[in-house]
Amino acid sequence: MTDLLLTHGYFLFEDEKELEIMKPYPPLGLLYVSAYLRRNGFSVDFFDTTFAKREELVGKLQAESGVVGIYTNLMTRKPILDIIRIAKDNGWTVVLGGPESANYPDEYLRRGADVVVAGEGEVTLSELLPALAERGAHRLHGVAGTVFRDEFGQIVHNPEREQIADIDSIPWPDREQIDLQRYIDVWREHHGMGSVNLITARGCPYKCRWCSHAVFGYTHRRRNYLDCANEVEHIKDTYKPDQVWYADDVFTIHRTWLLNYAAELKRRHIKLPFETISRADRMMREDILETLAEMGCYRIWIGSESGSQRILDAMERGVTVEQVEWATKAAQRHGIQVGMFLMWGYDGEEIEDIEATIEHVKRCNPDIFFTTVSYPIMNTTYYKTVADRVILPSDWADSTDRDYVIAGRHSRQYYKYADQWLRNEVAAFRLESEDAAAATLKRQEAQQAQNAMLGVAAEVEA
Repeated sequence: MTDLLLTHGYFLFEDEKELEIMKPYPPLGLLYVSAYLRRNGFSVDFFDTTFAKREELVGKLQAESGVVGIYTNLMTRKPILDIIRIAKDNGWTVVLGGPESANYPDEYLRRGADVVVAGEGEVTLSELLPALAERGAHRLHGVAGTVFRDEFGQIVHNPEREQIADIDSIPWPDREQIDLQRYIDVWREHHGMGSVNLITARGCPYKCRWCSHAVFGYTHRRRNYLDCANEVEHIKDTYKPDQVWYADDVFTIHRTWLLNYAAELKRRHIKLPFETISRADRMMREDILETLAEMGCYRIWIGSESGSQRILDAMERGVTVEQVEWATKAAQRHGIQVGMFLMWGYDGEEIEDIEATIEHVKRCNPDIFFTTVSYPIMNTTYYKTVADRVILPSDWADSTDRDYVIAGRHSRQYYKYADQWLRNEVAAFRLESEDAAAATLKRQEAQQAQNAMLGVAAEVEA
C-alpha cells in the first residue's frame, strides 16, 4: 500500500468557462509535494483529475484505502466536499492542503476531513504521515502546520510551521507522475503553442488588502537562477513545449536575479517564448523590459485594478496610476503584449473612480484586459474590513468566496453596465483613427451603458 494518494478537485470537463478557454495547467503545488516525499522515501500515488471523469476517481477511492491528500482552492469547494464524503465512506484518512482549506479548516473538519495542512505541505506531510501511522488522526498534537480534531471532537490548531527557507532544497515538480503531454497537446490544439508551467520563486511580500497569502505568507523566496535554468532546459529537452508560463507572483521583483537568469539562458542558447505576471513598480527600467523581450517574453500581465489613485491607495497596492501607464507603454515599446487585470466594486468606489478607470485604460491601451467584481477572500484584510456587511446568499457547502455579497454595494447589474461602458469607450478610442463612424457608434453604446448603469445605481446587492 502506498503511503499517500495525492489528488485535487478540478475536473476540466465540468468547467464550462474553461472549456471555452482551454488553457489548463497541472497543479504544481501537488507535484512539488510528490517529488519531496518520494525523495524522502515515501511511496506516493497521484491521481490527476484535470482530464479525468469524476467517476474514475470515485472508482479508485472505492477500490483502495489509505491516506489521501487533496489540494483545495477557491473554486473547488463543492467537488472537494464530495470527494471527502466518498473517501471517508471507503475508509480513507483525508488530509487537505492549499489556500481554501487553510482559510476554512474548521468548516472542512466538520464536514469529514481528518487533517488540514496550513502553509507549505512538503515538510509538514513528511512529519504528518509517520504520525498518522503511529498515533492515528486524533493524536496529532505538536505536528506543526496542521489542524485536526482530537479524540473528544475538539478542533486543535497546532503552531504554524516555519516556511522552507531554502527552496532550492526542494526537488523539481514530479511531472513524471502525470500525463503532462496531454496538457501540452491541448494547448497546442487550441492555441497553436504547447505550454508548460513552472515557478522561480514562492510567495509575494506585498500586502494588497484583497489578496490571500494563506500558503506562503508575506514571504518572497527565490530559487537560484542556475537551478531555474537547469529546469527550463530539462523541460525544453524532455517535453518540447512551444512556450512556458512563469507562474510567479512578481517575476521581475529582483532586477539582478533577472539579468543573471537571462544571461544564463542566453549562454545555453535557450529562448522559449513565455508569459508571466509582474507589478508595474518592478518594471520601471528600460533594461528590465529589454531583458524580458530578449528572453522571449511575448506577454506580461499587470494587476492595474483601478485607474483611480484613491482606490489603489485604499487597496494598499503600493503602485501609482502613472507607473502602470509607463510600464504598459514601455513593455509594448519592446514588443511585449500587456494583459491587464481590473477590479470593480472595491470598498468606497464611486462613479468618479469608474470614470478614472475608463480613462486610464484608454491611455494605457493594453493589448487585452479582464475585469472582475471584487470579492472578499476569507482572512484577507479586505474581508476583515467588510466582514460586518458580508452575506453568503446560499449554504457554505454550495458556495465559494466569489459568491459573497456586500450589503449596501451596487448590484451586479450595475457592474455589468460599467463593463459595457468601459469596453465600448475603449473600442471607440481604438477606432477613432481608422473608422470615425464606427467609433461614433461605439461611443453612443458607451453612453447608453453609462446611462443604464446610473439607472440601476440605487439597486444594491443586499
